[in-house]
Amino acid sequence: METKNSTMINGIFEDILMRANIFENREVLRSTYTPDYLPHRSDQVKGLATILVSALRGETPSNILIYGKTGTGKTAVAKHVGKELEKTGEMHGIPCVVVYINCEVVDTQYRLLASIARYFGKEIPMTGWPTDQVYSELKVALDSDKHIAIIILDEIDKLVNKGDDVLYNLTRINSDLKKAKVSLIGVTNDLKFTEFLDPRVKSSLGEEEIIFPPYDANQIRDILKQRAEMAFKGDVLEEAVIPLCAAYAAQEHGDARRALDLLRVSGEIAERIKSSKVLEAHVRQAQDKIEVDRVVEVVRTLPSQSKLVLLSVVLLGFNGDSNLTTGEAYNIYKQMCRTIGIEILTQRRVTDLISELDMMGILNATVVSKGRYGRTKEISLSVPSESTKRVLFEDYRLKPLENFRPPNQTKLYA
Repeated sequence: METKNSTMINGIFEDILMRANIFENREVLRSTYTPDYLPHRSDQVKGLATILVSALRGETPSNILIYGKTGTGKTAVAKHVGKELEKTGEMHGIPCVVVYINCEVVDTQYRLLASIARYFGKEIPMTGWPTDQVYSELKVALDSDKHIAIIILDEIDKLVNKGDDVLYNLTRINSDLKKAKVSLIGVTNDLKFTEFLDPRVKSSLGEEEIIFPPYDANQIRDILKQRAEMAFKGDVLEEAVIPLCAAYAAQEHGDARRALDLLRVSGEIAERIKSSKVLEAHVRQAQDKIEVDRVVEVVRTLPSQSKLVLLSVVLLGFNGDSNLTTGEAYNIYKQMCRTIGIEILTQRRVTDLISELDMMGILNATVVSKGRYGRTKEISLSVPSESTKRVLFEDYRLKPLENFRPPNQTKLYA
């Protein structure tokens, strides 16, 4: 016999489905979606197409490096032009194959070579083979047909952290191929990453370079309007929604990806509370939510020493001290290191870590003069303390510090 509670559980999705759906297609607001037209990127589209057109003549295109800050359309343009190249190649009987790899996910030489080889039909395990064998299988896979392979390496700088052997091999692979030809497109938001490359790899990889400037608020507004027409049902956006999303994103160095996330989350908030319209208030709520999510992700991935430094500021901040000095933070840091048995860094190194957290926007560190006592840094949190503390204590190494109380800080958790 079905109970009242089980009926309620069975009906929860039906209840949610019955709510007004303001989205037509929310997927177009995700960064993975590549539109047929990219506003304010025609110069970059033409520039990339001008380089890759040689593939349609049966020649090997130059390797290309695409630079630009996050959310400036680099990946979208590379994918869009790649899709057009495959389509045009098919029409002209010139087989062009475009392979997209995200190097943040596929971040080792073995996995990268295996992923490309599998794209061309080679069954290679994710681990277990010597790298030389994987490279040999990749060459066989590529040379199995007469085609031109364009390999897009998104976030290519992530590969360099573990050495540039894979880039050295890929930039020279054409000399080992008889039928196929390979061209590389590296996409990065790190303008300096080539400084760490072998000079030979640097010259081969950056034969051509394309720079993507940040979008301004008006350009982001155009992008949002284009996507909003596809994403939402008619007349559900309050007039101020798109300009406000654009203004927030323009503050973040013209990040269109952030603007799209902001618009999507605003819509999801409106949908959740059964609003028939997306309002300016929903955008402000979405901005707060995304900011907290960003902080959570950044804090979660910090090294242990940086987490301890941050925790010292969080704990002192909880006690109501508005202006913390580096000396005060360092004293608490040392006590916590002793408590959990972690190496104590010098005060100079901890000051460097504070500066790094300042650059990430997690702390605000200002140099102030103390007269004859010299200069120090006054530190305050730039992020919500509750969520930051919660994320820090997710780290099992910091878990023993949950009940830690700095000396003379009796009201710490009041």
